[in-house]
Amino acid sequence: MTARPTLVLASASPARRTLLDAAGIDAEVIVSGVDEDAVEATTAEALSGVLARMKAHAVAERMRHSSAAPSPALVLGCDSVLAFDGQILGKPADAEDALKRWQAMRGRSGVLHTGHCLLELPGGRVAERVASTVVHFADLSDAEIEAYVASGEPLWVAGAFTIDGLGGPFVERIEGDHTNVVGLSLPVLRHLLAELDLQLTDFWRAR
Repeated sequence: MTARPTLVLASASPARRTLLDAAGIDAEVIVSGVDEDAVEATTAEALSGVLARMKAHAVAERMRHSSAAPSPALVLGCDSVLAFDGQILGKPADAEDALKRWQAMRGRSGVLHTGHCLLELPGGRVAERVASTVVHFADLSDAEIEAYVASGEPLWVAGAFTIDGLGGPFVERIEGDHTNVVGLSLPVLRHLLAELDLQLTDFWRAR
């Protein structure tokens, strides 16, 4: 019987790991170290896919040269980018940037794109997909925006908002997958595993 691959998350995001954990899936974490600011693309959708691919391949390359790396393994790279008003928005540069973004976004909507790249080791097969969710933001007051930015949370996340933290009440509704907005679409992960002839249920931890 072939051993079940170890899932390796190529991301420092605690939200992504929490999503997997809640879905009954244990994952090792190896941070890619990819410089996201050095990568450019014409659209937010394309950028999220490129960054996810770069993260997965960077970690896979490191694992190929490490005797301590698990084998077989699946490396999952993810990256989220917000498309808003013709702009490509990753993490804000600073508090002032986050403040200006929220002043523009309040009462309006954007599209959160999350790229996913699942890379098999040692085989090398790859499955990729970008998931997109429309996010409708609440019409916040200046005081709410200032308080949210002062919390520090918007500075560390794509689009300067979360749906699973302090920013949750500021998202009126979404059109699409909730987990995609958190940063890792679980339905997409299921499809990517299927493309590699694997079942998500095989990765559930023993109860």
